Amino acid sequence: MTDPGRDRTWLVAIATAMWGTDALWRMPLATSLPTTTVVLCEHLIVTLLLVPLLPRAWRAFRDCGLRERLGVLVVGAGTSALATLLFTAAFTYGDPVTPVVLQKLQPVFAGLASFLLLRERMGGGYPFFAVPAVLGAWMLAFPDPLQVSVSRMMPALLALGAAVLWAAGTVFGRMLSRELSAMEVTTLRYSVGLPTAALVVFFRDGSPGQGLSNIGDALAVGWRNLGGLLLLALIPGLLALSLYYLGMRTTAAARATVAELSFPATAAVVGVGVLGETLTVTQWIGFALIVAMISALGWNERSGTSKAVGAEPVVARD
Repeated sequence: MTDPGRDRTWLVAIATAMWGTDALWRMPLATSLPTTTVVLCEHLIVTLLLVPLLPRAWRAFRDCGLRERLGVLVVGAGTSALATLLFTAAFTYGDPVTPVVLQKLQPVFAGLASFLLLRERMGGGYPFFAVPAVLGAWMLAFPDPLQVSVSRMMPALLALGAAVLWAAGTVFGRMLSRELSAMEVTTLRYSVGLPTAALVVFFRDGSPGQGLSNIGDALAVGWRNLGGLLLLALIPGLLALSLYYLGMRTTAAARATVAELSFPATAAVVGVGVLGETLTVTQWIGFALIVAMISALGWNERSGTSKAVGAEPVVARD
C-alpha cells in the first residue's frame, strides 16, 4: 500500500532527467538508422524483456474501466510512438526552431488537462513554480531567447501535435497510476506502442505492398547498432519509465509536468559535458531556473504548508 500523502515530484524529476541521456545513444544511431527503425527497435527490445509481465498487465487492462483503457491507448500509441515520430518529422521541414519552441507548451496543455480530466486543484502558488520553469526551458533551448520566429505551418502543427500527446501521456499516466502498478503501466505502454510503431514502419513509403519488406529492413539494424539500441531502450526507456510511473502514483500531473523539465536540463549537461557543446549566459540562467523551480516545487509539496497543487488521494497497487 502506498502512502497517499507522500509526494514524489523528486522521483518524477529523476526519471525524466534520465531521458536527457537519450542523445548519448540516439545521436550515433540517427546517423545510420531511420527514425522509424529506432523507435520500432526500442519498443521491441523492451517488450521482449517484459514478456513475463504481459499476462498480468493485460489481465489488469481487462479489469479496467473504459476510461482507463482509453488511457492505455493514449499512453501507448500516442505518447510512446506517435508523439516521438511527429516531433522528429517536424525537423525534416528545415526549421529547427519551431518544433522546440512549441514543445515548451507541453506544461500548459498538461496543466489544463489535469484540471479538466483529473479535477486537480491549482493553488495560487502554482504559477510561481510553473512560469519560471517554462521560461527557463525556453531560455535553455535557444542561444538568444529573443531571436525566435514561428515561420512554417507544417512543422508548427507537427510539434503542437507532439506536445499535446506528451501532455496527454502525463495526465493519463497519472490516471492509470490510480488503478495499476508502475510496471503494469510500463508494460502496457510498450506492448501497445510496439504494434503502433510497426504500423508506421509498415506504411512508411505509402505502399502497403512494401509493408513486410519495410519491417524486415527496419529490423536488420546490424550488430554495430545493437549495443546503442539496447542502452537506449534500457536506460532512458525501461528504467526511466518504471521510475516515472512509480513517482506518478503519488504525484499530481500538474506537478509532474513541471518536474519533467529536468529533461532539457539534463540534456544540456550531457551536451556540454559529453558532446562538446557550449551554452550562452542566458542558457545557463535558464538551466539554473529549471533546477531551482523543480527543487523548490518538490520541497514545497513535501514540506510546505500551502500546496501548489491539490490532488485526490491515491492508493495504488504494488
